[in-house]
Amino acid sequence: MTISQLSRRDFLKLSASGALGLALSELGISHALAAPPASQGLALWSGVPIQDAPAFNANSIELLGKDKVIDLLGEVQGESKENPYNTTWYQVEGGYVHSAVIMPVETKYQKAVYEIPAEGKLAEVCVPMSLTYLGPYSYAKNAHRIYYETTHWVKKVIVTREEKSVWYEIYDNILKKSFYIPSYNLRLIPDEELTQLSPEVPNEQKLLHVDIATQMVTAFEGEKMVLSVRCASGQRGTDTPVGEWFTYHKGPSIHMTNFGDAVANIYSLPGVPWVSFFTGSGHAFHGTYWHNDYGHPRSNGCVNLPSSVSKWVYRWTSPVVPSNEDYVNLPGQGTRVQVV
Repeated sequence: MTISQLSRRDFLKLSASGALGLALSELGISHALAAPPASQGLALWSGVPIQDAPAFNANSIELLGKDKVIDLLGEVQGESKENPYNTTWYQVEGGYVHSAVIMPVETKYQKAVYEIPAEGKLAEVCVPMSLTYLGPYSYAKNAHRIYYETTHWVKKVIVTREEKSVWYEIYDNILKKSFYIPSYNLRLIPDEELTQLSPEVPNEQKLLHVDIATQMVTAFEGEKMVLSVRCASGQRGTDTPVGEWFTYHKGPSIHMTNFGDAVANIYSLPGVPWVSFFTGSGHAFHGTYWHNDYGHPRSNGCVNLPSSVSKWVYRWTSPVVPSNEDYVNLPGQGTRVQVV
């Protein structure tokens, strides 16, 4: 038997009894998949070690600086550390790096688009990292960095005659400021990528189930399991709330921050992609570009997923966000979420 052959009823019974972890182990599902493999990797921290074996006590050959891009030559299974589910190491030139702090990325430069709708157009970063600028010129002052698969609303296309270059203007609703990005670093997302998945399935037959103990997100259409992946839920002190919820407000690009809160650890995360909120306090399923470590709690209460998976969840759940809107809030509606 495989996990996909478990009925919805049996799966929920195992989860409720606390026996889901044992069942998954018996089925051979003992580790978390990192984000989908890619040809390149981006170092998420300063000092990421390349080691001569896929083990944390192996010899360190080189330390990678933050945002360093390296070629990924393959995947192997090796030691885990804090997260027993993530035993994936990437083979790189000269050794191995653990997947938790390496984001799989690609470099896919885009052709410029010169006309967009008046309300703007959603776009995603198609390179490992892009600088933003305070003006549409290469000599303008740099602002913050934006990362692979993060999403942003392009408000305007600017052709700079002096440099013969094309820039996209994005606007940050939190910072209340416009920024400029070279057009070749952003992919404008076509409307067909924003339509709902499985629209023929009644919303009341869809269920997103989050099992905190096993860090599993599983989606059902009636009795049929259509998704089952590891996640990273809220860590102690910022736990993901258990209970029955609904994905009643959603947005394809959200600047997440705790500015203004009386907390010690301030974070500011622009362009968080494919956000499906399920509480009024900001708990959500969303893409993650600051770690690649799924299988144990490490978020501030949300359910972290690889961006491609969060996009699936965003498109599969209700309500549907029209392609020309950046946020929809419909209390009392949405797809059911069960967190246990």
